[in-house]
Amino acid sequence: MNILVFSTSVKQKRQVNKVTTLLTKIPAIAQWNFDLEDCDNILRIEAENLSPRYIERLLIGAGIHCQELEY
Repeated sequence: MNILVFSTSVKQKRQVNKVTTLLTKIPAIAQWNFDLEDCDNILRIEAENLSPRYIERLLIGAGIHCQELEY
């Protein structure tokens, strides 16, 4: 399992709901969560064989800024 970490523009519950709709359709994702208390509005994804670029494109396509962070 890999952990992917992203900075996002998600700040509100309705945006989390939008992302939920997108991420629950991806079978490779075991779990995910947001840390909206963090200044980067962190999205953490635990998944197997999932490209960070795929997540970035998916969220950007939905109008949400998303950029992978190195940790």
